[in-house]
Amino acid sequence: MDWNLMGMLHAMSWTAKGVVLMLLLMSVISICVAAERGLRYRAARHQSVLFVNQVTPVLEKGKLDEAISVAGQNRKSHIAAMVATGLTEFRSAPSHASRTELIDAAERGLDRSIATIHAELKSGLSGLATIGSTAPFVGLFGTVVGIMNAFRASGPARGAGITSVASGISEALVTTALGLLVAVPAVWCYNYFTSKVENFDVEMENSSMELVSYLVRIDQRK
Repeated sequence: MDWNLMGMLHAMSWTAKGVVLMLLLMSVISICVAAERGLRYRAARHQSVLFVNQVTPVLEKGKLDEAISVAGQNRKSHIAAMVATGLTEFRSAPSHASRTELIDAAERGLDRSIATIHAELKSGLSGLATIGSTAPFVGLFGTVVGIMNAFRASGPARGAGITSVASGISEALVTTALGLLVAVPAVWCYNYFTSKVENFDVEMENSSMELVSYLVRIDQRK
């Protein structure tokens, strides 16, 4: 057999080819998830910067309805979505509600919004973690199959030359390497995106506390 990639793939058994196809599918899924999450986080970062710059002068004037409208123009911003929910809860509270009830309503809205946005931002990352943790074992399964085929081919009836075991060795080499090649980028992407989500969580918590302080101030002026 030819000891190049195409030659080794051609010499594989159907079981090993199935392992390779599964690993390739896992690789495609991880690439798609990583690309989608990367674009999503980039849009969240960009629109959040725009939202903060746009909403700051509006809030300084006390125009809460206009601030909610500005948030609606930046739907991919995690900060905008959270602020819009808090302001909406504050505005929709009954007119006879006390100051404490108004602030509590806004805080509950902010807490629900943070939990919802966190879940949305983290969507898909479990898939990367699963691929990163299972791909080496899928490759290891192909390795075991390849070694078994190599031992079977080297039996006394067939001789023990390198030619007889070449197919099994190629299966073991290709599936092992492919399993690692799929797993390592998936783990890298998972760790990177997880740190991004943690940064977004900190930003939302800080913005939530600032918004509550702002609502307390404007309510005291009334």
